[in-house]
Amino acid sequence: MEIRAVRYDHPDALKLNDVVQEEYTERYGEADVTPLDPRMFEPPHGLYLLAYDEEGRPVATGGWRAQDRDDMGYADGDAEIKRMFVVREARGRGLARRILAALEESARSAGRVRMVLETGLRQPEAIALYVSEGYEPTTKFGHYRFHEESRCYAKPLRAD
Repeated sequence: MEIRAVRYDHPDALKLNDVVQEEYTERYGEADVTPLDPRMFEPPHGLYLLAYDEEGRPVATGGWRAQDRDDMGYADGDAEIKRMFVVREARGRGLARRILAALEESARSAGRVRMVLETGLRQPEAIALYVSEGYEPTTKFGHYRFHEESRCYAKPLRAD
């Protein structure tokens, strides 16, 4: 597997975004409507990654974007994870962990102090991944902060 940094509007990123939106619709009855702009993921204020399999097919994504204190519940120095996703046929190979580690290292290098993410109760495998990687429940933030099924997690980014 190869992991590459790309723009959020890269054709392969758009293709996988369509797939993840289909999965959100299956699980929640609607797509994720969080406003996202490709510029949010441009270094040093963010990063967007794609993983490719041995045949060169895009199979996983993940990104982070800088956030600071605002009325949506973010804190100064936050790096928000967005669009963590692995296609069904590539799950169980550790891709999400590899992407997550790369995102954390990038955010840490960019001076961010905390990784945050929002997920939902209908994504128990995502919750299990984040908890196993040291993420803990935190005060809700972001677009879905008032939704009952929404769950938010955070992990401090300490210098190694």
